[in-house]
Amino acid sequence: MGRIEIKKNIFWVGAVDWNVRTFHGHTYSTSRGTTYNAYLILDEKIALVDTVYGPFAQEMIERIKEIIPLEKIDYIIANHVETDHSGALPEIMKHCPKAKVLGTEKCKDGLYKHYYGNWDFQVVKTGDKLKLGKRTLTFLEAPMIHWPDSMFTYCPEEELLLPNDAFGQHYATSERFDDEVDEYALMDEAAKYYGNILWPLSTLILKKIEEVQKLDIPIKMIAPSHGIIWRRDPMKIVNAYLSWAKNEMKPKAVVIYETMWGSTEKMARKIVEGITDAGVSVKLFDINSSDRTEIIKEMLDARGYLIGSSTHDNDMLPNIAGFLEFLKGLKPKNRIASAFGSYGWAGGAVKEIEDVMKETGLEVAWPGVSARFVPDKDELQKCYAYGQGFANLLKGGK
Repeated sequence: MGRIEIKKNIFWVGAVDWNVRTFHGHTYSTSRGTTYNAYLILDEKIALVDTVYGPFAQEMIERIKEIIPLEKIDYIIANHVETDHSGALPEIMKHCPKAKVLGTEKCKDGLYKHYYGNWDFQVVKTGDKLKLGKRTLTFLEAPMIHWPDSMFTYCPEEELLLPNDAFGQHYATSERFDDEVDEYALMDEAAKYYGNILWPLSTLILKKIEEVQKLDIPIKMIAPSHGIIWRRDPMKIVNAYLSWAKNEMKPKAVVIYETMWGSTEKMARKIVEGITDAGVSVKLFDINSSDRTEIIKEMLDARGYLIGSSTHDNDMLPNIAGFLEFLKGLKPKNRIASAFGSYGWAGGAVKEIEDVMKETGLEVAWPGVSARFVPDKDELQKCYAYGQGFANLLKGGK
């Protein structure tokens, strides 16, 4: 790629992972790959902000060598312990053993437990500054965005925010900036990232953004540690985060189902038909053929969820059960929901889905709709009316 200078004497020295397709232990699909971003700041003192995933350590080292010898690095800023950002740190420290590592107290503990490196570590807190020469780095602790050790680094002279995982996306491209890529794909990946990783932390994220706003610091560029750098309009992603963190929703429905012999699928399609004819946006997903990461992204701004399953052993089918358990951990708030499903000699799935919905904190709109064996014309008409009623509920905002 050659040298990529994001600001005068500030270089991107990360790595592009074109082929990764899952993340976080296969809980997150990365259909567009990802990047591991690291930034080299040249001044009277030289600082490296974050590193990359371990298998890409040599790639990062070669990028740095094109600019300076590694032994000239004075400081390594560790904004986050997670190995996709710190994995290359042990290898880097072999080349610059005199460098001081800076991070939060929890970062110090986490890095030691990961790598057992006897490094010169300086604990920093919110408001602490590091003078490099013409530039200063200011640190802002951001616990649980999305690990307890997380922090942001800000360079006031460049109006540059380096927030590690915040405002990032899993997006592998040969371009590095928001004005060089497709805006839809960029925001699609940003929403997916927020929904699947940061959604349950929305209260903390809102407080942190409001804290930064109160500091009244100008931000002309946001350089996260995954994906694209925001330089054309960094407030676009900040405003998107504010919307998601405030739990702003659309009158939109997401219908998810698992079917054994097709009956529950027939019900789902008729429910979707009713929702559509009522003038409400809707997305339909078969849990067995759909990407869970994409489903969660669609649920992020939707006010209503309809979950369906065939009955098996007086319960819902296992994959929809697993999905609901994952959804429970994301803690969606102020959503309305309902259940549907088919059964043979005995029901059970609809009730079990409703019970989990209540545990998740979803408001169950009304009793679910069921059909025995294969839904007949009247039962399908009932599903259609069910969809229309649910859509009207979403439009009414009640």
